[in-house]
Amino acid sequence: MHSIAVALLFLSLLPTTIRAHPNTLLSSCLLSEGIKNFTYRSNSSSSQFIEQLTFSIQNLRYSLPSNPKPVIIIFPLSEYQLQHTILCLGQSSLTIRVRSGGHSYEGLSYTTSYHTPFGIIDLTNLNRVQVDPSSATAWVEAGATVGEIYYNVAVTSNGTLGVTAGSCATMGSGGHISGGGFGLLSRKYGLAADNVLDVIFIDPNGRVLNRSLMDEDVFWAVRGGGGGSWGVVYAWKLKLVPVPNQVTYFSISKSGPIEPMADLVLKWQYVGPSLPDEFYLSTVISGSEDGNGSVSFTGLYLGPKGSAFSILSKRYPELPITESNLEEMSWIESAVQAAGLKSVLDLRNRSTSSKSFFKAKSDYVKIPISKKGLIGAIKILTKEPSAYIICDPYGGAMARIGGRDLPFPHRAGNLFSIQYYVGWTKTEEGMADRYIAWLRDFSAYMGSFVSTNPRAAYVNYLDLDLGTNNWTDSTSGTVDDVNHARLWGNAYFLWNYDRLVRAKTKIDPENVFNNEQSIPPLPK
Repeated sequence: MHSIAVALLFLSLLPTTIRAHPNTLLSSCLLSEGIKNFTYRSNSSSSQFIEQLTFSIQNLRYSLPSNPKPVIIIFPLSEYQLQHTILCLGQSSLTIRVRSGGHSYEGLSYTTSYHTPFGIIDLTNLNRVQVDPSSATAWVEAGATVGEIYYNVAVTSNGTLGVTAGSCATMGSGGHISGGGFGLLSRKYGLAADNVLDVIFIDPNGRVLNRSLMDEDVFWAVRGGGGGSWGVVYAWKLKLVPVPNQVTYFSISKSGPIEPMADLVLKWQYVGPSLPDEFYLSTVISGSEDGNGSVSFTGLYLGPKGSAFSILSKRYPELPITESNLEEMSWIESAVQAAGLKSVLDLRNRSTSSKSFFKAKSDYVKIPISKKGLIGAIKILTKEPSAYIICDPYGGAMARIGGRDLPFPHRAGNLFSIQYYVGWTKTEEGMADRYIAWLRDFSAYMGSFVSTNPRAAYVNYLDLDLGTNNWTDSTSGTVDDVNHARLWGNAYFLWNYDRLVRAKTKIDPENVFNNEQSIPPLPK
């Protein structure tokens, strides 16, 4: 990774001068290592600091004046600067938050519910991508977004290689891959984390480690065990995957009375997870105030549209689709479509106009939901038109990769995942509690149809309703902390939770990297 020689990206919003600040020890430490791209809350104009803080906050619930703000935001420009940023913050009294794309559903990468001062390490400038088509690999800095990775891989490989990761282009690879990274190619090639070959990682003591230097449990843990618990990933080495010159992509919607919509989803539960590995077919379900339901389908097939249509016609004749609904395009163009963008160049844009106030939750389904259960779910959705659920099909490679191979355990036996989402606008902010309560009630209704003992969840869809740590008095781990964290640890990681605790104890026994749902270490 040291060989990367690409021009640094400097954000225009970064400060060009550093003013004096009472925390002279931290300032002196940073400046002595040539780290000048930082700013203090008390030293910036209010608008400047808020712009730096909020430019990558995706859930606007955590951009409000009432949310705790960091003491300092640091934008390292190199591996060396990242290493010494960690060391300088470690010598201070500040809690550390690390942000790569700002997509944490509960804001854990840039805020805290604790009453403790904290600083943010923002990886925005560490966004370089070095692709080696001959070995079908890429070194990707943790601040690079999914869109930036897709763009660089496609351009450098002349469209012959792709990356398995999520559809949202502005997600930072640091957090996304740390939590697994499910996407439209996962039924064919697994998660983003399944395709990590090596890593450059900086531990709480500033040691720079790669796979050969890391403990086996730690290398396992950083690939799917969630972000914010171990240290900081500087860069990933990713295995790239072959993609055909032309893929087939489509997106269609159908609305109408609840019962026929439920029939469509009922059949999808049997079809989506059992299609050929090359086929991804998800569904989004919502309701409208007139009492009707709406079901939309997004499909990606790694092949020509004639084959895609033939497969769908045989396996899912109930789907209201014609061959004219299917469009052949390059894989990178399908990534643009899935991200809701207009052009390939837009994949490089870190900013987004789709920010919102929202709350989300997740589930896994092992047994098809009954028609009666689906009718009940759609009826509930008609009461809240700003809500919807996304059902992502599993099966394929997701079922063949072992549930203990990585911390992400949701493999064989899972038909699909559900993501529940409700959003609102700034003018409705006073009604936030009502929206969140509605979503929790909906989730409670779904409890009898999803996985149990434990009821599983996806760590990249962080949900503090599952429980939280409390590090306000001490950040050292205890047996009680470990047992308490099972509330969410078992939901996210099932049988892998205890190995994650062992990895945490090895790499960060002092619990330097902690948050509301971080993995706690065992006591000394």
